[in-house]
Amino acid sequence: MRRLSRTLLPALAALWGCTDRQEQLTEPAASLVDGRPPWRYELTKVDATLGGTVAVGTAINNRGWIAGYSTLADGTRHAVLLRHRLIDLRTLGGPNSAVQWPGLNDTGLVVGISQTADVDPNDASWSCEAFIPATDRTCVGFVWENGVMTPLETLGGHNGFATMANNRGQVVGWAETTVEDPTCHRPDVVLQFRAVLWEPRRGRMRELPPLPGDSTSAATAINDRGHVVGISGRCHVAVGDSSARASVLWRNGVPHEIPNLGGNTWNTPMDINNAGHVAGFSNLGDDESGAPRLFAFLWTGGRRAENLGGIDADDNLSQAYGINARGQVVGRACGPVKGCRGFLYENGRMYDLNRLANVGRDTITLARHINDAGEITGQLVDAQTGRTLIFVARPNGRGR
Repeated sequence: MRRLSRTLLPALAALWGCTDRQEQLTEPAASLVDGRPPWRYELTKVDATLGGTVAVGTAINNRGWIAGYSTLADGTRHAVLLRHRLIDLRTLGGPNSAVQWPGLNDTGLVVGISQTADVDPNDASWSCEAFIPATDRTCVGFVWENGVMTPLETLGGHNGFATMANNRGQVVGWAETTVEDPTCHRPDVVLQFRAVLWEPRRGRMRELPPLPGDSTSAATAINDRGHVVGISGRCHVAVGDSSARASVLWRNGVPHEIPNLGGNTWNTPMDINNAGHVAGFSNLGDDESGAPRLFAFLWTGGRRAENLGGIDADDNLSQAYGINARGQVVGRACGPVKGCRGFLYENGRMYDLNRLANVGRDTITLARHINDAGEITGQLVDAQTGRTLIFVARPNGRGR
């Protein structure tokens, strides 16, 4: 079966979308480079690779535990948990697994994706191929607890994806149904997919419907109140694009549209805190005839989403990945000259984490998650070895 070009997959892995025409911001908010930084950070590099050259922290809970993924010497990757030591969570029988969203709650429940030993009859590795190396195996969401990895049910189809778990043990993501979706525009994408809320300890699962008129949905985050955010759209190429016509918030299973920054595709909520504040990224313009213009957004309710802009004028892309109880947001900002750098956004200002932490010659290229104490994890490029490592940045006082 034909697959998406591998040159597109890194971008697709970061993108998911939404939209409808509410009142919007259309230009980036002013970014601050100078001025007193909000915090200084003590940085720790963690060599959590499993014999390979890449390790990424995607979740940090309020106990300081970190989940993510690491590569093996053969190029495959496994989901990992850094608790008091590095734990390889292994797989469900296939070669690869990963924690790709902040899939770690405060009790140590870990959720993510894993390939299985089963061959997918539709070769529909789209569900995971932007996030882990593609194979012809099915890929489903998992729950890992007390040393045991358990697959999450689909909606009758072959594939699924788990993104996040709250402290009540509720898990969200998406799964294939048995319905052949005529809005799919890839030969290896046949079945419809829908957002799912699983309660594995109770043996229950619930489909979360898309907005009226849409065929597909996917859930990306859940807070402790059970409020879920995600995307709604048509199947199309299944990873981002117009499969995310609209960002949505589900309350009691009912979808409500979240305002976006003006585009018709690629608008994506990535995290929600217990106050209901949502962070993610949104498209400034319609990408049907060109590349999307993506900037980080923060929505705190009401009719507008705030465009967080970039770190400085060089940046032409930014994406928010995590938000904590204090409303601090982390993510990455990228530009043609300076490349990608992890950021912290607080009180209307975006800061380069490399300027707040003692990075030396290393570079924080992406901040993936922040806990309620303000501790941050993500990925850092080690200047000496060129390897990508997990970092932990802990605040140790206000900037001077």
